This record gives sequence, structure tokens and C-alpha cells, in this order.
Amino acid sequence: MKKKTSRQPSRCQPTVLRQLVELIPAYLVPKLARKFGVDKKARTFSAFSHVVALLYAQLSHALSLNDICDGLRLMATPLRALRGATPPSRNALSHANKVRDCSMAEALFWEVLGHLQRSFPAFQRGASPRLARRFRRSIHIVDSTVIELVASCVDWANHNRRKAAIKCHMRLSLRTLLPNFAFLSSARENDVQQVRRICAGLQRGEVLLCDRGFHLLAHFFELTQRGVFFVTRVREQVRFKVVGHHSRAKDPRILKDEYVVAIGSSVRGHYSDKLRRVTARVLVDGKECELVFLTNNFTWSAGSIADLYRCRWQIEAFFKQIKQTLQLADFLGHNANAVKWQIWIALLVFVLLRFQAWCADWAHSFSRLFTLLRTALWLPRDVGRLLRYGTAQGDYRQLDGPAQRWLPGFLA
Repeated sequence: MKKKTSRQPSRCQPTVLRQLVELIPAYLVPKLARKFGVDKKARTFSAFSHVVALLYAQLSHALSLNDICDGLRLMATPLRALRGATPPSRNALSHANKVRDCSMAEALFWEVLGHLQRSFPAFQRGASPRLARRFRRSIHIVDSTVIELVASCVDWANHNRRKAAIKCHMRLSLRTLLPNFAFLSSARENDVQQVRRICAGLQRGEVLLCDRGFHLLAHFFELTQRGVFFVTRVREQVRFKVVGHHSRAKDPRILKDEYVVAIGSSVRGHYSDKLRRVTARVLVDGKECELVFLTNNFTWSAGSIADLYRCRWQIEAFFKQIKQTLQLADFLGHNANAVKWQIWIALLVFVLLRFQAWCADWAHSFSRLFTLLRTALWLPRDVGRLLRYGTAQGDYRQLDGPAQRWLPGFLA
């Protein structure tokens, strides 16, 4: 009788969701739970299970609390492999979103982003765009976006009779296209009221790009005193007097290059030095438009100033990615704490997916990356191989095909 040979158990490939969650350090969520007092209230539904449930809600585009609870309950066995996470009940998840401090989600986002950038310096350096290499300095883009809410249910965020919304203020790095400062506020507040808070961390020699919504001459003078350069659009309400002309540029796009000072009783004394005003033709949505830029740098060429402001539209693409791809249209709760939990976890998912795209040299759109990983969320597939599969690299072979690809009796 032939003796049976014992086989060593093969190592099981973790699911795609587990590989994404494991990018978060194991010590981090319990540490933040103790810091914000979440662990004292987490008897049956731990803080880590709460974070995993909200990550799953973003990655699966869950529309309600029942979608999350039912989906995680059906996958309770692979979910338990995620550091012992457990599926929540509807009441437990709703109560956690309402009661647990959303500052924990904000801190978790910044800690994970900092951990990935420290552990992988090349990820922190980013793709090094040609313009960033040319200027050899840190370039920051500042803007805000309005996230609409249901006015009939969210009375705390009403900013007029029929609309409710929350505003996300962001400072984005042009080199990495990742946030380096962000906070949430009421949609009633004007961007000018928050511009000093957003730009507080800028250092000498860095560059700020902003639109007309952040035009505040008193703040621009403070940036000039700190040695920070800025490029913005000129507001029509502010009047300037021409006091000189810059050397004529050979670039046919440049129409005017002037030195100006602000005049008028409303801005008198806000900016005592002269500024540089550049008028250029710029393509906007395929059409050539005449735009007027304002800066405090007198050494750059006029064409470089126009190119810098064109880079400001990168933050518009960033907001478009997160609002059209992640779950920021349907919210799981109506109170302010639940809404902020969902927004910060959505930004965390964006960072995790961007990191996976960087590891796999993903050259396609973020929406395609999100769709591919969402489809394979519970599959035991390696994320790196998954992102190099199929039309992504022009290779149409099967990912994990059967050992015998041909029928018996037929030659290969």
C-alpha cells in the first residue's frame, strides 16, 4: 500500500482589502483611540473595526448603513483576518459615527500619510513634474471645494434657505499632488477668512498658487515679508496704478508686463510695495482667453508666471477625483461628526490607493484604479500583480489560470 505523503499547507494570499488595510500601522489606531478617548466606549465594536467598516464603505460605494453591515457580515471570516475586525450592527455603527470624536479620523489620515512618506522617501518626492524641477522649490496650491449635503436633514450646515454644504480647504503640493494641509469648515465662511490659516506653514522661498477667491492684499504683504512668493489672479474690484514696465518678453502669449501699486481707499496701506502684473493669453477648456496675473516676484519670466498659474488647475483635478470616485455624495449620518468621519476616511482611502498606484507604476486614471480594486476587494490576489494585469500593461494573459490550460488528449 502506497504511503500518503504529508503536504505542507500553502500560504494563503490575503485579500485585496486586507492588503490595503495593512498599510496602516498596527499600533496606530489603538494609540489614537486611547488619545481621543474612543477605547473607553469601544466594548463590543472596537475602534479598528470602526475604521475598517468606513474604509469598506468607501471602497465598495456603500449607500447606507445596512449595505455596510450586511456586506461585512457575509464576509465575516475574511474580515476576521484583518487584525480581528468584526462586522458591526446597524445601531453600533450609527452610534460610533455620531459619538466618537472625528478628530481621530483626521489624525489617522495625517499619521498614515506621514508614515508612508517617511518609510518611502521616493513616494514623498513624487513624480517631480517638469515645472517643479525647473523652479527647484516647493510649490503649493491652495483652494477649497464645497461638498453638498441634504438641506432637509442637515440643519447645522445650512448656508442659505435651500442648500446645505460643508467646505473642505486644501493646500496641495505640486510635486506629489497630495495634501499637506486641510481642514473642514462651514460653507458660509468665505475663503478670504481662512487664507491665513491655510498658508501659516509656508516657508521662505516657497511658492503659493491661488485663485481670486483668496485675493487679500494685506495677507499678500505678510507673505512678502516672510519671503514667500505668490501667483494669483487680479480681482476686478481692486484698482492698480502702473508705475513701470518689465523688459519686453519674446513670448507671443504675453501681452503686458507691468509694475503696479494698489490704489483706492479700500486697499490703501494694505500693500505698500509695488507688484508685478502680467497679462497673457492662456488656453482654458480649449479656448484662448486673456488672463491677468499678479505676483511679487520680479525675476521670473512672464511665461513662467503664466505656466505656474496653469498648474493651479491641478487641485481642481484633485477635487474632481475624490468627489466623483469616492463616496462623498451619499452620507451615512446627518450630524456633523458622522459627516466629518466619512470625509476624512475618504481622504485616507485616496492616499492608500495613490500609494498602491505608485508602487505598481500605474499609468492610468485614478477612477480606473478605484474600479479595478473595488471589483477585486474580497479576492485573494496580490495588488501589485493585479494592477499589472490585462490592458493596464498590454498583456492579455490570465492572472491566475488553471494548471492545465489544455484539454486532455490535445497538444498545446
